[in-house]
Amino acid sequence: MVSSSESNVPEVPIRDEVIRLGQFLKLADLAEDGAQARDLIADGEVRVNGEVETRRGRQLVRGDVVSVAMPAGQESAQVG
Repeated sequence: MVSSSESNVPEVPIRDEVIRLGQFLKLADLAEDGAQARDLIADGEVRVNGEVETRRGRQLVRGDVVSVAMPAGQESAQVG
């Protein structure tokens, strides 16, 4: 896992101890809505801590780094 201080990944705070991947994609502005989040995940465009994740309901905890392959390049955010 890459720390946010090394790679300049923005940290997105969450209210609870965990958040589902689909929700986090929207919260971090990595997806516009739930449909886009679902499609990105289904297409294998989302990585959690460097590994492809295909489960929209994956539970994320603080410190997890989520990356999405976008047309303009990869965008990332850390669960805070």
